[in-house]
Amino acid sequence: MARYLAGWLRTKEDVLKPTAYARYRDHVHNDLIPAFGRLKLSDLRERHITAWNEAELARGRGRTSVYRAGATLSSALNTAVRTRRLADNPARYAVMPRPAAPERICWTPSQAAAFLRHNHDAYGDQLADAFEVLLGTGLRRGELLGLHWPEVHLAEQMLLVRWNLTAVDNNHLHLGHPKTKASRNWVSLSARVTAALKRRTAAARAILPEGAPLEGLVFCQPDGAPLRPQHLLVTLRRRSAEITLPRIGVHDLRHTAASIMISSGVPLAVVSKTLRHSTLSTTVNIYGHLLPHAARDAVTALCQALDDASPPPVAPDSRASDLPEAA
Repeated sequence: MARYLAGWLRTKEDVLKPTAYARYRDHVHNDLIPAFGRLKLSDLRERHITAWNEAELARGRGRTSVYRAGATLSSALNTAVRTRRLADNPARYAVMPRPAAPERICWTPSQAAAFLRHNHDAYGDQLADAFEVLLGTGLRRGELLGLHWPEVHLAEQMLLVRWNLTAVDNNHLHLGHPKTKASRNWVSLSARVTAALKRRTAAARAILPEGAPLEGLVFCQPDGAPLRPQHLLVTLRRRSAEITLPRIGVHDLRHTAASIMISSGVPLAVVSKTLRHSTLSTTVNIYGHLLPHAARDAVTALCQALDDASPPPVAPDSRASDLPEAA
Protein backbone atom coordinates (compact mmCIF):
# COMPACT_ATOMS: atom_id res chain seq x y z
CA MET A 1 0.00 0.00 0.00
CA ALA A 2 2.82 2.44 0.81
CA ARG A 3 4.43 1.89 -2.57
CA TYR A 4 1.12 1.99 -4.41
CA LEU A 5 -0.07 5.22 -2.73
CA ALA A 6 3.24 6.98 -3.34
CA GLY A 7 3.12 6.01 -7.02
CA TRP A 8 -0.50 7.08 -7.36
CA LEU A 9 0.31 10.43 -5.78
CA ARG A 10 3.07 11.06 -8.33
CA THR A 11 0.54 10.67 -11.15
CA LYS A 12 -1.57 13.42 -9.60
CA GLU A 13 1.13 16.06 -9.33
CA ASP A 14 0.80 17.24 -12.91
CA VAL A 15 -3.00 17.07 -13.16
CA LEU A 16 -4.09 18.71 -9.90
CA LYS A 17 -3.88 22.33 -8.90
CA PRO A 18 -1.13 22.92 -6.32
CA THR A 19 -3.55 23.44 -3.43
CA ALA A 20 -5.47 20.24 -4.24
CA TYR A 21 -2.24 18.27 -4.69
CA ALA A 22 -0.99 19.52 -1.32
CA ARG A 23 -4.12 18.18 0.37
CA TYR A 24 -3.73 14.80 -1.34
CA ARG A 25 -0.05 14.68 -0.39
CA ASP A 26 -0.76 15.45 3.25
CA HIS A 27 -3.45 12.77 3.47
CA VAL A 28 -1.25 10.16 1.80
CA HIS A 29 1.83 10.78 3.94
CA ASN A 30 0.22 11.78 7.23
CA ASP A 31 -2.81 9.46 7.28
CA LEU A 32 -2.94 6.68 4.71
CA ILE A 33 0.62 5.35 4.60
CA PRO A 34 0.95 5.32 8.42
CA ALA A 35 -2.38 3.52 8.72
CA PHE A 36 -2.31 1.09 5.78
CA GLY A 37 1.22 1.23 4.35
CA ARG A 38 2.33 -2.20 5.60
CA LEU A 39 -0.66 -4.00 4.08
CA LYS A 40 -0.55 -5.51 0.63
CA LEU A 41 -2.84 -3.71 -1.78
CA SER A 42 -4.79 -6.93 -2.35
CA ASP A 43 -5.16 -7.53 1.41
CA LEU A 44 -6.83 -4.21 2.25
CA ARG A 45 -10.41 -4.80 3.42
CA GLU A 46 -13.38 -2.68 4.37
CA ARG A 47 -12.88 -3.59 8.04
CA HIS A 48 -9.41 -2.01 8.05
CA ILE A 49 -10.78 1.32 6.83
CA THR A 50 -13.77 1.21 9.18
CA ALA A 51 -11.51 0.52 12.16
CA TRP A 52 -9.29 3.45 11.18
CA ASN A 53 -12.31 5.77 10.93
CA GLU A 54 -13.46 4.77 14.40
CA ALA A 55 -10.00 5.15 15.91
CA GLU A 56 -9.56 8.63 14.45
CA LEU A 57 -12.93 9.79 15.74
CA ALA A 58 -12.22 8.25 19.15
CA ARG A 59 -9.07 10.34 19.51
CA GLY A 60 -11.05 13.50 18.82
CA ARG A 61 -10.41 14.15 15.15
CA GLY A 62 -13.11 16.00 13.25
CA ARG A 63 -15.47 14.10 11.00
CA THR A 64 -14.66 16.32 8.04
CA SER A 65 -10.93 15.56 8.28
CA VAL A 66 -11.60 11.82 8.56
CA TYR A 67 -13.96 11.96 5.59
CA ARG A 68 -11.45 13.81 3.40
CA ALA A 69 -8.66 11.35 4.16
CA GLY A 70 -11.00 8.45 3.40
CA ALA A 71 -12.14 10.08 0.17
CA THR A 72 -8.49 10.39 -0.92
CA LEU A 73 -7.99 6.69 -0.22
CA SER A 74 -11.12 5.81 -2.17
CA SER A 75 -9.91 7.87 -5.14
CA ALA A 76 -6.58 6.05 -5.10
CA LEU A 77 -8.28 2.66 -4.95
CA ASN A 78 -10.64 3.57 -7.79
CA THR A 79 -7.52 3.95 -9.93
CA ALA A 80 -6.42 0.46 -8.86
CA VAL A 81 -9.80 -0.90 -10.00
CA ARG A 82 -9.58 0.91 -13.35
CA THR A 83 -6.09 -0.48 -13.94
CA ARG A 84 -7.29 -3.99 -12.91
CA ARG A 85 -5.02 -4.24 -9.91
CA LEU A 86 -8.13 -4.67 -7.74
CA ALA A 87 -11.46 -6.26 -8.56
CA ASP A 88 -13.38 -3.92 -6.25
CA ASN A 89 -12.76 -0.83 -4.14
CA PRO A 90 -12.79 -1.80 -0.43
CA ALA A 91 -13.28 1.85 0.54
CA ARG A 92 -16.48 2.14 -1.47
CA TYR A 93 -18.76 1.59 1.51
CA ALA A 94 -16.24 2.17 4.30
CA VAL A 95 -15.63 5.88 3.74
CA MET A 96 -17.67 8.01 6.12
CA PRO A 97 -20.59 9.96 4.63
CA ARG A 98 -19.77 13.48 3.64
CA PRO A 99 -20.53 15.71 6.66
CA ALA A 100 -23.23 18.29 6.19
CA ALA A 101 -21.86 21.67 5.19
CA PRO A 102 -21.96 24.20 8.02
CA GLU A 103 -24.65 26.84 7.82
CA ARG A 104 -23.44 29.75 5.77
CA ILE A 105 -23.26 33.06 7.61
CA CYS A 106 -24.09 36.15 5.60
CA TRP A 107 -24.36 39.77 6.56
CA THR A 108 -27.56 41.70 5.98
CA PRO A 109 -27.41 44.61 3.53
CA SER A 110 -27.24 47.08 6.44
CA GLN A 111 -24.37 45.15 8.05
CA ALA A 112 -22.46 44.96 4.77
CA ALA A 113 -22.99 48.68 4.17
CA ALA A 114 -21.85 49.48 7.72
CA PHE A 115 -18.67 47.45 7.20
CA LEU A 116 -17.83 49.22 3.95
CA ARG A 117 -18.55 52.63 5.50
CA HIS A 118 -16.33 51.83 8.50
CA ASN A 119 -13.49 50.79 6.20
CA HIS A 120 -13.63 53.99 4.19
CA ASP A 121 -14.14 56.33 7.16
CA ALA A 122 -11.56 54.76 9.49
CA TYR A 123 -8.96 53.52 7.00
CA GLY A 124 -9.54 54.64 3.41
CA ASP A 125 -6.81 52.27 2.22
CA GLN A 126 -6.52 49.71 -0.57
CA LEU A 127 -8.15 47.01 1.55
CA ALA A 128 -11.19 49.24 1.99
CA ASP A 129 -11.44 49.27 -1.80
CA ALA A 130 -10.71 45.52 -1.96
CA PHE A 131 -13.68 44.78 0.31
CA GLU A 132 -15.82 47.08 -1.84
CA VAL A 133 -14.90 45.01 -4.91
CA LEU A 134 -15.49 41.69 -3.14
CA LEU A 135 -18.96 42.65 -1.90
CA GLY A 136 -19.86 44.49 -5.11
CA THR A 137 -18.98 41.68 -7.52
CA GLY A 138 -18.98 38.39 -5.60
CA LEU A 139 -15.38 37.69 -6.66
CA ARG A 140 -13.54 34.92 -4.83
CA ARG A 141 -10.60 35.96 -2.67
CA GLY A 142 -7.99 34.43 -4.98
CA GLU A 143 -9.57 36.07 -8.02
CA LEU A 144 -9.36 39.49 -6.38
CA LEU A 145 -5.75 39.00 -5.28
CA GLY A 146 -4.78 37.72 -8.75
CA LEU A 147 -6.42 40.63 -10.60
CA HIS A 148 -4.00 42.51 -12.89
CA TRP A 149 -4.45 45.98 -14.31
CA PRO A 150 -4.70 44.87 -17.97
CA GLU A 151 -7.84 42.93 -17.03
CA VAL A 152 -9.59 46.03 -15.64
CA HIS A 153 -11.63 48.02 -18.18
CA LEU A 154 -13.11 50.98 -16.35
CA ALA A 155 -14.50 52.69 -19.44
CA GLU A 156 -16.65 49.66 -20.16
CA GLN A 157 -17.23 49.01 -16.41
CA MET A 158 -15.99 45.44 -16.81
CA LEU A 159 -13.15 43.29 -15.56
CA LEU A 160 -11.91 39.92 -16.76
CA VAL A 161 -11.18 37.15 -14.29
CA ARG A 162 -8.08 35.36 -15.60
CA TRP A 163 -6.02 34.46 -12.54
CA ASN A 164 -6.41 33.01 -9.08
CA LEU A 165 -3.86 33.56 -6.30
CA THR A 166 -3.65 30.84 -3.64
CA ALA A 167 -1.33 29.96 -0.77
CA VAL A 168 0.00 26.38 -0.87
CA ASP A 169 0.77 24.94 2.57
CA ASN A 170 -0.10 28.41 3.95
CA ASN A 171 3.29 29.57 2.71
CA HIS A 172 4.09 29.42 -1.01
CA LEU A 173 1.98 31.73 -3.17
CA HIS A 174 0.79 30.29 -6.48
CA LEU A 175 -0.77 32.25 -9.35
CA GLY A 176 -2.86 29.87 -11.41
CA HIS A 177 -6.08 29.66 -13.35
CA PRO A 178 -9.51 30.27 -11.78
CA LYS A 179 -11.48 27.53 -10.07
CA THR A 180 -13.46 26.41 -13.14
CA LYS A 181 -13.65 27.19 -16.84
CA ALA A 182 -16.83 29.17 -16.19
CA SER A 183 -14.99 31.24 -13.59
CA ARG A 184 -12.74 32.73 -16.29
CA ASN A 185 -15.19 35.33 -17.52
CA TRP A 186 -16.17 38.97 -17.63
CA VAL A 187 -17.66 40.62 -14.55
CA SER A 188 -19.77 43.78 -14.67
CA LEU A 189 -18.88 46.63 -12.34
CA SER A 190 -21.34 48.78 -10.44
CA ALA A 191 -20.79 52.49 -9.88
CA ARG A 192 -19.47 51.78 -6.35
CA VAL A 193 -16.98 49.19 -7.56
CA THR A 194 -15.91 51.38 -10.46
CA ALA A 195 -15.26 54.23 -8.02
CA ALA A 196 -13.16 51.93 -5.81
CA LEU A 197 -11.05 50.83 -8.77
CA LYS A 198 -10.64 54.43 -9.92
CA ARG A 199 -9.22 55.24 -6.49
CA ARG A 200 -6.75 52.38 -6.92
CA THR A 201 -5.92 53.66 -10.41
CA ALA A 202 -5.13 57.13 -9.07
CA ALA A 203 -3.00 55.70 -6.25
CA ALA A 204 -1.06 53.48 -8.68
CA ARG A 205 -0.44 56.27 -11.21
CA ALA A 206 0.79 58.59 -8.46
CA ILE A 207 3.94 56.50 -8.04
CA LEU A 208 4.55 55.82 -11.75
CA PRO A 209 6.40 57.98 -14.27
CA GLU A 210 4.02 60.07 -16.33
CA GLY A 211 2.57 58.10 -19.21
CA ALA A 212 3.77 54.73 -17.92
CA PRO A 213 1.17 51.97 -18.41
CA LEU A 214 -0.49 50.35 -15.44
CA GLU A 215 0.82 46.82 -15.03
CA GLY A 216 1.06 44.23 -12.31
CA LEU A 217 -1.43 43.40 -9.57
CA VAL A 218 -4.25 45.75 -8.66
CA PHE A 219 -4.13 44.90 -4.95
CA CYS A 220 -0.58 44.34 -3.78
CA GLN A 221 2.17 45.27 -1.36
CA PRO A 222 4.06 48.57 -1.83
CA ASP A 223 6.77 46.78 -3.83
CA GLY A 224 4.20 45.14 -6.12
CA ALA A 225 4.40 41.72 -4.47
CA PRO A 226 1.12 39.83 -3.95
CA LEU A 227 -0.90 40.23 -0.79
CA ARG A 228 -1.13 37.07 1.30
CA PRO A 229 -4.66 35.61 1.42
CA GLN A 230 -4.41 35.23 5.20
CA HIS A 231 -3.76 38.97 5.53
CA LEU A 232 -7.12 39.70 3.92
CA LEU A 233 -8.89 37.38 6.38
CA VAL A 234 -7.13 38.84 9.42
CA THR A 235 -8.04 42.36 8.32
CA LEU A 236 -11.67 41.40 7.67
CA ARG A 237 -12.00 39.81 11.11
CA ARG A 238 -10.34 42.73 12.92
CA ARG A 239 -12.25 45.51 11.19
CA SER A 240 -15.64 43.79 11.45
CA ALA A 241 -15.04 43.18 15.18
CA GLU A 242 -14.40 46.90 15.63
CA ILE A 243 -18.08 47.56 14.88
CA THR A 244 -19.33 44.30 16.45
CA LEU A 245 -20.47 42.62 13.25
CA PRO A 246 -20.96 38.82 13.11
CA ARG A 247 -17.69 36.96 12.52
CA ILE A 248 -17.43 35.71 8.94
CA GLY A 249 -14.75 34.59 6.49
CA VAL A 250 -13.64 36.21 3.26
CA HIS A 251 -15.60 33.71 1.14
CA ASP A 252 -18.72 34.64 3.12
CA LEU A 253 -18.55 38.05 1.45
CA ARG A 254 -19.32 36.21 -1.81
CA HIS A 255 -22.27 34.51 -0.11
CA THR A 256 -23.40 37.87 1.26
CA ALA A 257 -23.35 39.36 -2.24
CA ALA A 258 -25.40 36.42 -3.53
CA SER A 259 -27.94 36.59 -0.71
CA ILE A 260 -28.45 40.32 -1.21
CA MET A 261 -29.03 39.82 -4.95
CA ILE A 262 -31.51 36.98 -4.41
CA SER A 263 -33.42 38.73 -1.62
CA SER A 264 -33.60 41.84 -3.83
CA GLY A 265 -35.44 39.88 -6.50
CA VAL A 266 -32.64 39.33 -9.01
CA PRO A 267 -33.52 36.22 -11.07
CA LEU A 268 -31.56 33.16 -9.99
CA ALA A 269 -30.20 32.62 -13.50
CA VAL A 270 -28.74 36.13 -13.45
CA VAL A 271 -27.22 35.55 -10.00
CA SER A 272 -25.67 32.33 -11.30
CA LYS A 273 -24.10 34.12 -14.26
CA THR A 274 -22.86 36.95 -12.06
CA LEU A 275 -21.14 34.50 -9.72
CA ARG A 276 -19.84 32.56 -12.76
CA HIS A 277 -21.10 29.20 -11.58
CA SER A 278 -20.69 26.33 -14.03
CA THR A 279 -24.40 25.42 -13.87
CA LEU A 280 -27.59 26.87 -12.48
CA SER A 281 -27.94 23.79 -10.27
CA THR A 282 -24.74 24.81 -8.47
CA THR A 283 -26.38 28.10 -7.50
CA VAL A 284 -29.55 26.32 -6.38
CA ASN A 285 -27.57 23.85 -4.26
CA ILE A 286 -25.64 26.63 -2.52
CA TYR A 287 -28.38 29.22 -2.11
CA GLY A 288 -31.54 27.14 -2.20
CA HIS A 289 -32.34 28.12 1.39
CA LEU A 290 -32.89 31.67 0.20
CA LEU A 291 -35.39 30.74 -2.48
CA PRO A 292 -38.54 30.46 -0.30
CA HIS A 293 -38.47 34.25 0.11
CA ALA A 294 -38.13 34.73 -3.64
CA ALA A 295 -40.84 32.11 -4.23
CA ARG A 296 -43.27 34.01 -2.01
CA ASP A 297 -42.58 37.18 -3.95
CA ALA A 298 -43.11 35.26 -7.20
CA VAL A 299 -46.52 33.82 -6.26
CA THR A 300 -47.58 37.18 -4.85
CA ALA A 301 -46.67 38.82 -8.16
CA LEU A 302 -48.51 36.06 -10.03
CA CYS A 303 -51.62 36.56 -7.93
CA GLN A 304 -51.49 40.30 -8.48
CA ALA A 305 -51.15 39.85 -12.25
CA LEU A 306 -54.17 37.53 -12.35
CA ASP A 307 -56.21 39.91 -10.23
CA ASP A 308 -55.31 42.83 -12.47
CA ALA A 309 -56.28 40.87 -15.59
CA SER A 310 -59.59 39.59 -14.23
CA PRO A 311 -62.80 41.44 -15.13
CA PRO A 312 -64.58 43.06 -12.18
CA PRO A 313 -67.18 40.82 -10.56
CA VAL A 314 -70.77 41.31 -11.76
CA ALA A 315 -73.02 42.72 -9.04
CA PRO A 316 -76.17 40.66 -8.45
CA ASP A 317 -79.36 42.12 -9.98
CA SER A 318 -81.10 43.79 -7.08
CA ARG A 319 -84.46 43.64 -8.93
CA ALA A 320 -84.47 39.87 -8.70
CA SER A 321 -85.00 40.10 -4.98
CA ASP A 322 -88.22 42.08 -5.54
CA LEU A 323 -89.90 39.31 -7.53
CA PRO A 324 -92.54 37.26 -5.67
CA GLU A 325 -91.55 33.73 -4.84
CA ALA A 326 -93.11 31.03 -6.99
CA ALA A 327 -96.16 29.47 -5.44
